[in-house]
Amino acid sequence: MPTLLIWHGYKFRFYALDRGEPPHVHVVKDGKSLKVWLESVAVARNVGYNEREIERLLAVIAQHRSGWIEAWNDFFGI
Repeated sequence: MPTLLIWHGYKFRFYALDRGEPPHVHVVKDGKSLKVWLESVAVARNVGYNEREIERLLAVIAQHRSGWIEAWNDFFGI
């Protein structure tokens, strides 16, 4: 499970078992979880984050989106 970034305690990562799904990133902190599709920077699933947190996290993901898609393709051999 590669961690792409740790930002203010939020961990942005891939999970190895996510092979076969479109590129996405998981954001975890304090028992909360967010799954975001990288192509559209859209929330796929949210467990515990409020709207303000999600807005901030989506902004971080948007900044790193293209590099993380490349990292996804490298990690999964695409």
